[in-house]
Amino acid sequence: MTSYEPHVEHLDVLIVGAGISGIGAGRYLRLRHPGRSFAILEARGASGGTWDLFRYPGIRSDSDLYTFGYEFKPWRDRESIATADRVLSYVRETAAENGLDAHIRYHHKVVAADWSSESARWTVRVERTDPETGATERIDVTAGWIFCATGYYRYDEGHTPHFEGRDRFRGQIVHPQHWPEDLDYRGKRVVVVGSGATAVTLVPAMAGDTAHITMLQRTPTYIVPVPKEDKVARLLRAALGDERGHAVTRRKNIARQQLVWRFARRFPAATRKLIRAANARLLPAGFPVDEHFNPPYDPWDQRLCAVPDGDLFKAISAGRASVVTDRIDTFTEDGILLRSGRELPADIVVTATGLNIQLFGGMHLTVDGTDVSPSDSLVYRGTMLSGIPNLNVAIGYTNSSWTLKIGLLCEYVCRVLAHMDRHGHDTVWPESEPGRPTRPMLDFGAGYVQRALDRLPRQGPETPWVTSTSYHSDRRLLHQDEIADGHLRFSGPATRAARPRRTTSAG
Repeated sequence: MTSYEPHVEHLDVLIVGAGISGIGAGRYLRLRHPGRSFAILEARGASGGTWDLFRYPGIRSDSDLYTFGYEFKPWRDRESIATADRVLSYVRETAAENGLDAHIRYHHKVVAADWSSESARWTVRVERTDPETGATERIDVTAGWIFCATGYYRYDEGHTPHFEGRDRFRGQIVHPQHWPEDLDYRGKRVVVVGSGATAVTLVPAMAGDTAHITMLQRTPTYIVPVPKEDKVARLLRAALGDERGHAVTRRKNIARQQLVWRFARRFPAATRKLIRAANARLLPAGFPVDEHFNPPYDPWDQRLCAVPDGDLFKAISAGRASVVTDRIDTFTEDGILLRSGRELPADIVVTATGLNIQLFGGMHLTVDGTDVSPSDSLVYRGTMLSGIPNLNVAIGYTNSSWTLKIGLLCEYVCRVLAHMDRHGHDTVWPESEPGRPTRPMLDFGAGYVQRALDRLPRQGPETPWVTSTSYHSDRRLLHQDEIADGHLRFSGPATRAARPRRTTSAG
């Protein structure tokens, strides 16, 4: 049993993370439940999450801000594919406008949380760091609900595979997640290892200042040129005003995202041809398109990379950048030796090799003293986990804008809390039937997902246990369906139920 002292601060809702998801959660909570106490705990010293953490050249959104931004706050910038500083400004402006700054506690890292069925609350262990001295102290708070808005990757480390010989390389090796502020790449030979969103952002952003920059990829990625500015959105805003223009543009872009995804999944060969044709139009005559831009998998088996106004292809066409598709044999003193025998000279190597997945921001969970393993849980309605009471995680879409789903999840959690208030409940948890077939929560081919499958929750074969990839389906599921659907178990002071039954993916 978890004990707590009367002087320990109690919060109705504890939001973990002050990024785009946590700020959104705070806004919905203030609007829908103004009487509830809450705090947003942020381990770092600034809000904005990803958009404050990453500092590499050219960092930008890979979705349009009409859908990546919040439904309730119009995106007013001219460019719809926006740089990190503009996204960060937008997120912080949202926090200020909604009175959330006073609720954010910086340098507060949530380390562990234990649920007590007897007291119907979480006891949360927090490490608070003094920003001046670096000294840490432990503080405890209790919470009726935990909203995990930490995303799904580790902030303190990125993924870097083992590279033979890297210790003898005389140049500098940099991971984009820890970009040095004083890195001088002007006139240098740079090799970017990787072919995902980070790599295709870095290469054109750095190309104008380097002696030459090369994107070294083991496997090609589908790369799609998109306009940086949405001219239709500009016309709609002029005709309808900011709020209505934003709303109509948002609906338009949601429909377009879903149409593109469905077409790609239904007609992969045709989609491959269309993307190849778009690439070939922007590349020099005779460029080996199929060698460097023809992936061995179907479109949307992994996420497509967007390049605004085709900037990557323009850098290649101008001779400032190149692409090499090969495998690394070993680092040398002056570069990288490839399996083909070719050596790429380099002064700087950037390892844009991906992320490491981490759920709950690394928080250790226990329920009535028993350790929680996320892989033993099924995801319910894309946000709650079977057998774990009064907690949800915010995981966005992988096939469209992340924030589209976050907004729906925030509204759903507010509905659950309102239902509990009406019926006198203080505890809720999803319960799945044993023996149901399962598959990974993130059914996605990206390397960072595949490396973490054994640590991720599972999903079931049908609603509400399936992780939907459709905004319109989720809107119906999370907005309209009854809260008490037979899969949620409720209890309260008058009808205290037995401890939640842990439901494993194997039944």
